[in-house]
Amino acid sequence: MSGKLIMNALVMYDHQTETLWSQFLSKAVDGALIDTELEIVPATQTGWLAWRELHPDTKVLDKADAYRVDSYTHYYENDRAGIHGQFNPDDRLHPKALVLGVNIDGRQKAYPFGALTAQQVVNDTIADNDVLIFFEAATGTALAFDRSPGGTPLTFRMEGEPAGARTTLVDEQTGSTWTAFTGNATDGELKGSRLQRLPSHLSFWFAWSDWNPHTEIYAQ
Repeated sequence: MSGKLIMNALVMYDHQTETLWSQFLSKAVDGALIDTELEIVPATQTGWLAWRELHPDTKVLDKADAYRVDSYTHYYENDRAGIHGQFNPDDRLHPKALVLGVNIDGRQKAYPFGALTAQQVVNDTIADNDVLIFFEAATGTALAFDRSPGGTPLTFRMEGEPAGARTTLVDEQTGSTWTAFTGNATDGELKGSRLQRLPSHLSFWFAWSDWNPHTEIYAQ
C-alpha cells in the first residue's frame, strides 16, 4: 500500500512504475499508467472453514500468529467513519453498517447485511439486469450473481436449511439444484451450468455512500 487515501479508501501502487491505483475506482489515478483500468476479478470473502471445504488444496500465506489478532477490532466497534470522516453524510443506514455494493451499467445498489440476514436469497433487478444475491450469515459471505444463464432469468430459493459451503439453491423454472457459494448447477436440467459472478464491493455504508451518493438500498 502507498499509505495514501482517497476519501478514506486505500490507494495502492505497483512496484514496476510506482503508479497509484484507487481501490474503489479500480484504475490508476496518478503516475505513468494514469487512467488505466484494472480487470475486476470476483473474490469471495468468507470464513476459513467454509473456504477450506470448497477448496481443500488451497495454500495459505504463513503469517505465524498474525491471524489470531485483528488490530482493527476497536475501529469496527466505534462510530468513527474513517480518518477524514464522511464526505457525503447519508443517514439512511448506520455509518458502520456492512453492505454488499453492486454497480451495473452506472446504477448502484447496496444490500445491507441486516436485511440479508433476514432474507439470505434475493432475486432482484438492477438496471434491467437480473441479479441474485446470496448471503451466508454465519461467515458474513455475500455474493452477487447474474441469474440469467443463457439469457433466461431464473428465480432462486434455498433448498432446506442453510448448510455453510454446502448450502443448496433451487431455481423455480427448471427445478435444477445449485451450489450457493459457487453458482454451479449440480443436478437437474441445467446441470453443468454456472452463474456468472458480478463485480461487487463489501464495504461499510459510509464508504459505499461516499463513493456512490445516488445508490439505492435494498429493502425487503
